[in-house]
Amino acid sequence: MKKKTLAASLALLGAAGAAQAQSSVTLYGVIDAGLGYVSNANANGNHLYGMINGNLSGSRWGLKGQEDLGGGLKAIFQLENGFDVGTGQLNQGGREFGRQAFVGLTGDSWGTVTLGRQYDPSVDMVQGITGDNYFGSIMATPGDVDNYDNSLRTSNAVKYVSPNYAGFQFEGLYGFSNTAGATGQGQTWSGAATYNNGPLALAASYLYVNNPTANRATGWNSPSSDSLFNSTVNIGYQTAHSIGIARAAGQYAFGPMTFGASYSFAQYKSDGSSTFASQEKYSTGNAFVNYQLTPATLLGLGYTYTKASGDTGAHYNQVSLGADYSLSKRTDVYAVGAYQKASGTQKNADGVTTSSAQASIGSYGGSAYSVSGSDHQEIVIVGIRHKF
Repeated sequence: MKKKTLAASLALLGAAGAAQAQSSVTLYGVIDAGLGYVSNANANGNHLYGMINGNLSGSRWGLKGQEDLGGGLKAIFQLENGFDVGTGQLNQGGREFGRQAFVGLTGDSWGTVTLGRQYDPSVDMVQGITGDNYFGSIMATPGDVDNYDNSLRTSNAVKYVSPNYAGFQFEGLYGFSNTAGATGQGQTWSGAATYNNGPLALAASYLYVNNPTANRATGWNSPSSDSLFNSTVNIGYQTAHSIGIARAAGQYAFGPMTFGASYSFAQYKSDGSSTFASQEKYSTGNAFVNYQLTPATLLGLGYTYTKASGDTGAHYNQVSLGADYSLSKRTDVYAVGAYQKASGTQKNADGVTTSSAQASIGSYGGSAYSVSGSDHQEIVIVGIRHKF
């Protein structure tokens, strides 16, 4: 009797151990901090010397996990917090898990469905084959007017990701407004497809975000999408009725060299509640080349040209440089820099008056030096990044 009881207990313990082995939770994160110089860092044209963080990667910590439900089906979740390593403050509007917060199911044969706050398909499939994937914000579009550096995340979203079909994959997302009686006010939707096989990678996407009419005069208040209005480049269009962004990108690796190019077209549309009358369009071309000098050293050069048309006309030429050295698999040090020249006119924050175009490098416009006060700007940063 005792032997049977002992055997049964051992069997139960074995079953519990097997069940536990089928579930996993991972704690992970990135801490990225640097020291930098920015010319024309305010409206008075003063220079900035200080700590500039989240350069190659936004600092974050998170939890992600999965549970094997059998038959190739798994439950998954992810919670990700963004923060400023210099001050310890929360990013993404002070949200506890402002970067990502979702739960869902994934199957080997049919794909993945997730619910919550998530990246849109253009970030998932296009960004990874642009210069931003290697050297971060320094390579981004001026003012990030096309979400090149994923300033925008989507709340209240359901997302589907297909299985990988010999390198081809597609994805779709819909963000609910959660507004009773006005489902179409404040919605977000997006779709993307990618082909990645060997040295060649291609991707294309479209993102649509809608701003509800209520309280439009105070700026961008969509319940499903974050704001893209973080710099002087597009601040005059914060009362837009909607934004549509089409993107395409490709890269090719050849030995130690990687070549990449991308194009985007962003359209900011107005209606009777907007402070601006005519739609504004931003066309952006970007190219980069990386060289793997040694197994630990990566060098990069990028060029971005953005043309604004429609409501106003402005041109932005930006050259970016980067160098990254891996001290280990988890820790690297880097140096990045960029120069930008702006010309033409921009719409001011009131959406009515205009002024000479002001330079705003990459997506750094949302920082303390959001107003350059000049038609040119330079930035140089040296930093360290650790992943855990």
